[in-house]
Amino acid sequence: MVRNTSLIVCLALATLTAGCSNAPAPPPDTRAADVQAVKDIEAASLKDAAAKDPDKWATYFAEDASGLFPGDGMLNGKADIRAAMATYFADPNFSLTLQSTRAMASKGGDMAYSQGTYTMTVTNPKTKKPMTHKGKYLTVYTKQTDGSWKVVADAFNSDSPM
Repeated sequence: MVRNTSLIVCLALATLTAGCSNAPAPPPDTRAADVQAVKDIEAASLKDAAAKDPDKWATYFAEDASGLFPGDGMLNGKADIRAAMATYFADPNFSLTLQSTRAMASKGGDMAYSQGTYTMTVTNPKTKKPMTHKGKYLTVYTKQTDGSWKVVADAFNSDSPM
């Protein structure tokens, strides 16, 4: 009888302890899917860069994004970034390729980044001939309230000596 009572008391305490736990369940780990989403955005933005469509290309950026591009001051906002890229896209020799070498997403599922190398061809302003720059880039993304990913910071710089 005492054994049964002890067993019932232990089960009741275990049930109460489990039922009173306020710890929320951990969020699901979406890092792999988030990294893939960022890679998909990079691929789509490259297609839009090849089409030289600054309006479509700018849709990948948050309204308050920052751009850190060679030869430009700090670009603040999607409109400034779009205008800077429209200048590149207007160049008949413009082309761009990217090779992501690393992409990571936060465990919280709200931020990701991609970094890698790029090759960009533009017209040399002095010689009027095509010239190719090779360099590296870093792009930071945040997840928006609608679940989409947008670029909040984009930086690239040439490997050429200054």
